[in-house]
Amino acid sequence: MIREGNEETDPEFIARLASYLGFDEKRVKRLFEKNYLARNWGKYEHLLRFDKEISHIERGTVLYEKDSSFEIIMGFPKIRRAMVLNPTLKRHFSGLEKVAVEEKMNGYNVRIAIVEEQILAITRSGYICPYTTQKAKEKLDLRFFDDFPELVLYGEMVGPDNPYVSKEIYGIESVAFYIFDIREKNTGKPLPISRRHEILKKYDFSQVRSFNEIPLETAAEEIGKIVRELGEKEHEGVIIKDPEMVLSPLKYTSSQSNCSDLRHAFKFYNETGRDFMLSRIVREGFQTVEWNENEIEFENRCMQLGESILDSLRKSIRSVKDGQRLYEEARIRVRDLKTAADFEEYLKRLGVDTIFEEPQSVGEEYLIIIKKINKSTNDKTQAIWQGEPW
Repeated sequence: MIREGNEETDPEFIARLASYLGFDEKRVKRLFEKNYLARNWGKYEHLLRFDKEISHIERGTVLYEKDSSFEIIMGFPKIRRAMVLNPTLKRHFSGLEKVAVEEKMNGYNVRIAIVEEQILAITRSGYICPYTTQKAKEKLDLRFFDDFPELVLYGEMVGPDNPYVSKEIYGIESVAFYIFDIREKNTGKPLPISRRHEILKKYDFSQVRSFNEIPLETAAEEIGKIVRELGEKEHEGVIIKDPEMVLSPLKYTSSQSNCSDLRHAFKFYNETGRDFMLSRIVREGFQTVEWNENEIEFENRCMQLGESILDSLRKSIRSVKDGQRLYEEARIRVRDLKTAADFEEYLKRLGVDTIFEEPQSVGEEYLIIIKKINKSTNDKTQAIWQGEPW
């Protein structure tokens, strides 16, 4: 059922929604007033999204009317981080004999689901991304949604033509989707890992790399080795899971991933939150102690960490000093230029300042370079260079 977007003032709708969510009506009205529960845009305006975590409902959850009730696609559950492996694993997964270990890929989180007979790609924030939606339709076997309309694919969009997190490290020509979870609509309940593998294999979907199940007693040592090897390839780290997906997962990342994040953060230092920067530096401190590094290893870590921070800062300051504008370069590849136009409009609605360069023909597709201008860091650096105090 598609409505005209007057949910906030429709008493009957408010009453039904409050009953469905288990909230009182005043609380639902307040959610609308504060934009914690907000509408998507344009033709998806009738799809509501939670812009803030509320009770048991994750941020980015999408809600819409279906028949005489509602259907809900839950957001991405928070995954807590293991700062040190051995005590954390034994405490968090107490009672399990084994844990499943999978690669944490460096891309962009997306949920893909069928909504009102349409395949949609939903971002972590609950928006419908036109570019990701089109790529999902091109890359995935859509028969999955005919057979399992009640399931949602949770995955990572990875590759150099990813306009959000562009990475060349996986050997992907354009973009690909790597699935790490399948969850039920409405409940958000995940399928056990063995069942997920079985279904995804049937449709030839790419899955995140699995390091199989590891005995809990030796997991810390074995995961440490895995993460060191991933780090040498500039890969991010791992997700550690209960094979039955009853207990919540944990994540653990490589030093190289922390430094890569800091390299980007300090390039655009005035856009990136201080908590983002501090947390990654603190991770480095815990990891060097946990891994019992000798002085040479510690010095190498210090050099890598310091260079990640200062080299990015130096390049940004020099660029602004020389009259250049700081920007982040990304690219997309489309078959239809309308998809690019829709995506450009989508980024404008998000408030992202971009320049889309002229399309380049590549076979039967168009490659488009996108420059995302980071205005805050540009302006702050320019002001400081002209004498403004910090």
